[in-house]
Amino acid sequence: MAHLARGLLAFIFSALAALPAGAQNYPSRPVRIIVPFAAGGPADIYARFVGQRLQEALGQPFVVEDRPGGGSVLGTDAVAKSAPDGYTLLMMSNTHTVNESLISNKPFQLLRDFAPVSPVNYSDLVLVVHPSVAANTLTEFIALAKSKPHVLNYASSGPGTPYHMAGELFKAMAGLDIVHVPYKGSSGARTDILGGQVQMMFDAITTMAPNVRAGKLKALGTTGKTRSPVLPEVPTVAEAGVPGYEATIWLGIMAPVGTPKPIVERLNAEIRKIVSSAEVKEAWAKQGAAPMSMSTEEFGQYMREDIAKWANIVKISGAKVD
Repeated sequence: MAHLARGLLAFIFSALAALPAGAQNYPSRPVRIIVPFAAGGPADIYARFVGQRLQEALGQPFVVEDRPGGGSVLGTDAVAKSAPDGYTLLMMSNTHTVNESLISNKPFQLLRDFAPVSPVNYSDLVLVVHPSVAANTLTEFIALAKSKPHVLNYASSGPGTPYHMAGELFKAMAGLDIVHVPYKGSSGARTDILGGQVQMMFDAITTMAPNVRAGKLKALGTTGKTRSPVLPEVPTVAEAGVPGYEATIWLGIMAPVGTPKPIVERLNAEIRKIVSSAEVKEAWAKQGAAPMSMSTEEFGQYMREDIAKWANIVKISGAKVD
């Protein structure tokens, strides 16, 4: 028995010794979470939320760094070129799965150059128009757009973002000719729709709800399968005039490919603890967000399926990088 015990201990110690040094005491210094989008959007907000709780759980700062530009390509490429040691992470969204088919000349490929860590959450969007637009319902807006082809426009935070693709899917399913106006981040797009420089926009419900309640914008539809608890009085796009329409934004964490699996698995376990807590579920529900919890393998499969789904939508809609 003693011989077996000594053998077991020797096996355990040899297994630990075989682990990369960083995986045994990870993290031993601050970790960066790069957000390849503008400050103030869902990716930035939830990266800070998750980062703070990872810091509390793992004892090292998780510092969020916003690096917008190129429809998420610039910040994402910075992570792809970082050392695969667990100290640089990416807060990604379905912008990235869209871009796999929308932007062919990227310097990286999502499933080739990154290791899936964990999804975080998903949330619905809201279709808003400026008060000067002569439509108070989605049906009226569709009729207006059809009477003025290539006259009305809609803003997005950039090519390939969920807001852009929500607009392209809406155009395709409603049979509309509306001009896409891409911005370098959501803040500029929001400023211009509030100022009336553009007529329509899909955006995060939590961001736009205060403007809707203040009468600064009109909400014509939300993009989930059911009405949002944030704006329960607003119908879904599907029930308001475009049957079958659904578009959401989801977020997740990835690491450079080659990051030691023990580090990836530890991050996955900690993030799943965070998003599964009753407190977080309740808080996010009020914001119109729902937690997502998957293993690293499940998350990888989810992304493969999402890439295929958006490739089909890009093809059908004819969406292009403007």
